[in-house]
Amino acid sequence: MRNKIKQIKESKSYFTSFLIVLVIILLLSTILTISLGAVKIDFITTYKVLIGKMFNIEGLFEGISKSTQAIIWEMRVPRVILGLIAGSGLAVCGCVMQSTVNNPISEPYILGISAGATFGATLIIMLGLSMASSLGAFLGALGATFLVVLIASRKSKMTTTRLILAGTVVNALFTAFSNFIISVSGDSDSIMTIKFWTMGSLANATWSSIILPACFVIVAIIFFLTQGRVLNTMMLGDEVAITLGINLSFYRFVYLTVVAVVTGVLVSACGVIGFVGLLIPHICRAFVGTNHKRLIPICAIVGALFLIYCDAFSRILIKNAELPIGIFTALVGAPFFIYIVTKKNYGKE
Repeated sequence: MRNKIKQIKESKSYFTSFLIVLVIILLLSTILTISLGAVKIDFITTYKVLIGKMFNIEGLFEGISKSTQAIIWEMRVPRVILGLIAGSGLAVCGCVMQSTVNNPISEPYILGISAGATFGATLIIMLGLSMASSLGAFLGALGATFLVVLIASRKSKMTTTRLILAGTVVNALFTAFSNFIISVSGDSDSIMTIKFWTMGSLANATWSSIILPACFVIVAIIFFLTQGRVLNTMMLGDEVAITLGINLSFYRFVYLTVVAVVTGVLVSACGVIGFVGLLIPHICRAFVGTNHKRLIPICAIVGALFLIYCDAFSRILIKNAELPIGIFTALVGAPFFIYIVTKKNYGKE
């Protein structure tokens, strides 16, 4: 029975049908989540504004106030698009990380990227340069990743164990630096600003701010779609990969660099949002198997769906208040991930 289910998952028709269904769900979910918020807007109105703005059809705006149009097009659409971008990017990066280090509990932040980004943003904000906090977060993320790779590859070949250990140490180090800066600072406003990085938020999304993350995520996904064979081989273990002629040190360096850059850009745009890169690849493998040529596009779509719904519920769950999306993803993701890892026969063929 299990072999039959596996054959169905690997069939081309099943994957194509599943992909089409997910794309349709994503399109409908995008309109739905744009409609949700403190100001309730019906689905049809949202649809009219989106089509009217995209194709410049003035007739569709009849009966729709300027304020409603502004809420939809200037506030919610960029926010949802950033959620789509961040969800896709983090999910794909998590999938690649789990293959690169051959560890099912790996995620984009395992290299200390989140701690490095938080440190960079904290340092810049405390210096009174809040406008450059995104740049500080990006540079901090890259610095942490560079330090991890340097430690993991020093005096020997880069291995998964050394990467994970180096990531743990660097994460603790940068977290300590950030906490030290916060402790010696008496600026309460700056401390509140830092919460953006530690809890995650899509609230600051604008049309101009989503261009850079979109470019990086799209390029990264296209790149990883071409790396399916190598990623599949990495999942078989180091010995098998080396036997098949895969230069593990080279590919790990390339993949980790791409993951670090993409994650750094996303963290600089929306802060630290956990569990997306850890949880989504596991869910997707249950539906399409472990072939990365199919797994990566599915991860991108499911990750986008997960994050835009988390953001929507974070906006409406508490009346007249907004729950940080990082908290919400953890509240949703942690119990679900516990269920996955404790499920009977999980991980067995």
